Order: sequence, then structure tokens, then C-alpha cells
Amino acid sequence: MRLGKLILEVGIDVLKRELGVETGTAISDKIDTSKINEKAFFNINYGVYVVGSVKDGKSNGQIANTVFQVSDDPPTIAVSINKNNLTHEYIKDSGVFSVSILSEETPMPFIANFGFKSGRDINKFGEIEYKTGITGAPIIMDNVLSFVEAKVVSEISAGFHTIFMGQIQSADVIRQGNPMSYAYYHNVKKGTEPPNAPTHRKEDLTKKTKGDLYRCEVCGYIYDPAEGDPDGGIKPGTDFKDIPDNWECPVCGVKKSNFVKI
Repeated sequence: MRLGKLILEVGIDVLKRELGVETGTAISDKIDTSKINEKAFFNINYGVYVVGSVKDGKSNGQIANTVFQVSDDPPTIAVSINKNNLTHEYIKDSGVFSVSILSEETPMPFIANFGFKSGRDINKFGEIEYKTGITGAPIIMDNVLSFVEAKVVSEISAGFHTIFMGQIQSADVIRQGNPMSYAYYHNVKKGTEPPNAPTHRKEDLTKKTKGDLYRCEVCGYIYDPAEGDPDGGIKPGTDFKDIPDNWECPVCGVKKSNFVKI
């Protein structure tokens, strides 16, 4: 029996009680965190997606890595969204959302646009090719392999996040390719997670390196002189002070002046 069907058979009310959210008790209050080695979570696979929604005719979207199909009959998908994010507000208002599945070839500036900028400050779809789905939610065409759009049928409050479960209304394949996994994003593209991501983890700063480490104040990317930034023209072994002033963060594209020593 698939996990998704088991969850649906148990029922949302039972799931709420198990999570401790029905009584308003915070999940973390029941857990001895000293017994949790966060490195165990590194073996859980995630993808990299754009979750979008609409409110009053305006579209917004964000990078998400916690997206999963929970049932095939009826076809149901779930996403976990931080309650402080604008996309959360849009989903709550419209009751619909879309999931655009990114390819491994997706450029970092594209990810930065949806992951490290706020729709309260900019129009994230201003220079993005997209279409409006049958639910009204935005469906991205750039760098996307396939998409799903859904109507919310239930939701679960889980700490700082809400898990929205949606019945799928449409889905299609746009192009062939390899979907981007979080491991690929982190290990190959050297990407970081937005602080509001449900799986956000602090970087391990205990490894030995020659030279000082610097962190981007916008996205959290850490410049390590031992690794440099070959894609940005910075050779391994280059101290941060020797990087040209016009160098940009390889993850979110901000200037060198937005980095601080750690």
C-alpha cells in the first residue's frame, strides 16, 4: 500500500493528533532535540520546485523543496509553505497552487529570483515566461520539465509552516530532462536554502580551510577561498579581499559588499 493512501485512510484528524497540532501544542515542545542528529536528514531526498499561486489577479511564487504526491486516487499533492511567505497568503486566499518542476540546467539567477527575493518588493514574474493554468495559478515555462496545479482540499498547521494538500486539476510535461534534486542544487550548483525553507539547516563551519570565510547576507552563501568561484572567474585559493569589487554572489547575484566575515 502506498504511503499516500495510508495517510488518507488514517484521516486528516488522526494525522493532526499525531502531529500535536489539534490541541495547539507546538511539535517542538514534545521533542528532546538533543537526541536528534540533523545529519540524518541529509539522506532524505528533496527536489527543487517553484510553488505559485494567485490573489486578486496577481501571481507570486517561491522556491520549495518539500513537495510530494500523497495519493493517485484521487490524485493529490502536498506542499509545505512558511506562514510568513507571500505565497502562503496567496494560497490561503485563492485555494489553488501550482508546482513547476525545475531542470538541472536551471540557472542560479532564476532560482534566486524565486528563492531569495520577496514578491512584496518585486514582481517575480516580470521577466519570466509563464501561462495561467485552469485554476488561475501561474505555470512557469522557463527551465521547467513539467507542472502540476491543484485546488486545496485540506491543510495542516505544522509549526512555522502549513502543509497544503491539493487535488490535482491538471498536469503536463513541457520538456525532457533531469529534474533538479536538492543534492544537485547544493553539491553541484553550491546553492543554499532560504531561511524560511522547512528543511533549512545551518552551514557546517567547522571544516578547516585556509583563509577567512565570508557569508552573503542575502542568501547565506558562504565564500570559501579554498574552493573559490570557478564559474565566476575566481580561482581556488583566492582570498576574499583579492576578489574584484564587481564580483557577484553566485547564488543570488548581489554585490561583494553584501558579504560579511564569519
